[in-house]
Amino acid sequence: QLQPVESGGGLAQPGGSLRLSCAASQLEYYTIGWFRQAPGKEREGVSCIGVAGGASGSRTNYADSVKGRFTISRDSAGNTVYLEMNNLQPEDTAVYYCAADPGHLFSLCKFSLSDYIDWGQGTQVTVSS
Repeated sequence: QLQPVESGGGLAQPGGSLRLSCAASQLEYYTIGWFRQAPGKEREGVSCIGVAGGASGSRTNYADSVKGRFTISRDSAGNTVYLEMNNLQPEDTAVYYCAADPGHLFSLCKFSLSDYIDWGQGTQVTVSS
């Protein structure tokens, strides 16, 4: 069982930045998604990245709400996926989770919750002045 661990959450002011990390051994072999859930709201997809190498070539996908502000990437060692969050807004406040999808290795990643099997514990992001 893959056990991803998130880190990097905290408090940011509107317009500020945070970088989240999702770490696990051999993460390069999984499609990785970042999701978030605010109190009283459904969990929603934020960004995802395909498996490293091969036909997918770590292709990325973003929710419209974060496109142009957030960037997902992998480290060269294949053990960490980052989510760089810029120009943060209060609406970005949520618990952020990373999750691994063992399938869909050769297609653009998506945000179907049922596709993601292994989930991290979450890290709180709060955006407030």
